[in-house]
Amino acid sequence: MTLHAPVVLDVAGTTLTAADRGRIKHPLTGGLVLFARNFESRLQLTQLTAAIKKLRRDVLICVDHEGGRVQRFRTDGFTALPAMRVLGEMWMHDPLTATDAATALGHVLAAELRACGVDFTFAPVLDLDHGGSTVIGERAFHRDPRVATMLAKGVMHGFLRAGMGNCGKHFPGHGFVKADSHVAVPVDKRSLKAILADDAKPYEWLSTSLTGVMPAHVIYPKVDSHPAGFSPRWLKEILRGQLGFTGAIFSDDLSMEGARHLEGGSLSYTEAATLALHAGCDMVLLCNQSLGQGEAVDELLAGLQAAEAQGVWHPDPDSETRRTALLPQTPPMTWDELMHDPVYQRALERLP
Repeated sequence: MTLHAPVVLDVAGTTLTAADRGRIKHPLTGGLVLFARNFESRLQLTQLTAAIKKLRRDVLICVDHEGGRVQRFRTDGFTALPAMRVLGEMWMHDPLTATDAATALGHVLAAELRACGVDFTFAPVLDLDHGGSTVIGERAFHRDPRVATMLAKGVMHGFLRAGMGNCGKHFPGHGFVKADSHVAVPVDKRSLKAILADDAKPYEWLSTSLTGVMPAHVIYPKVDSHPAGFSPRWLKEILRGQLGFTGAIFSDDLSMEGARHLEGGSLSYTEAATLALHAGCDMVLLCNQSLGQGEAVDELLAGLQAAEAQGVWHPDPDSETRRTALLPQTPPMTWDELMHDPVYQRALERLP
């Protein structure tokens, strides 16, 4: 049995197929990420997460659920949550009310997910709103790193009250570049000093609060020729060494354009995953590749297993400890219990 299960993959539909079950049981699978296509109703979602946990109790069930345009589950009782920018706008009028609203939003978001069996969300976005990034835009709290930090801390407090960890993204900052790393390779030409004094500040100020971080598929050529998620300089030296981060590091999706064109050419998923793990990632995501026959997912699992056997990649017990620390430590409420919970009801009243 491997000491480290670093792969986070997805499933194709609203129920598990035989192929899904085989992949979930694979010893290198440590997490699953759900999408809107995996949701028909709360009952169906709860049955899906229960089926996953029946196969592997230790698998971390994740989702990209931020509010605004990035909210995978929106119907059948899920609260439609505002984009983070709304909290930033509130701050400009009443900082303390905005902070309380941030905690309310985090609590509602996390409690609803947990009631349906989801363990973890890739949020909050810590990118700053420089005004030019279409992929970040209203997902950012504010331009000022101090405001973004305080509001993120509020959201993370809400997560914590519901028994969920957090994942700040996209380190050290995706908000300054205009290009979208889903379809391009963004380049941020600022100096390390400029980035650390501005976009990366929330990671320093939240170093004792963050339980997860997702680096950006952005190249910062004055610091390293690799995107941050494939850079030991960014992840080991700066994020862990200089800023003191102790939680889990997730690669962004390895199928994104910004993750594939490295080392002067197009890498296989196994090569990209190995590069990310060597750089300091604890977990690697491969999204939307289970559709159809899912060859890419099987290729990654087999390739990483071969890399381990050949000594090209070595499992990291510390990474596994950081992964399992993200699993909720308390049982979730059922949806019915949640609807009668005064803490949740008060949070609903305080939403922006």
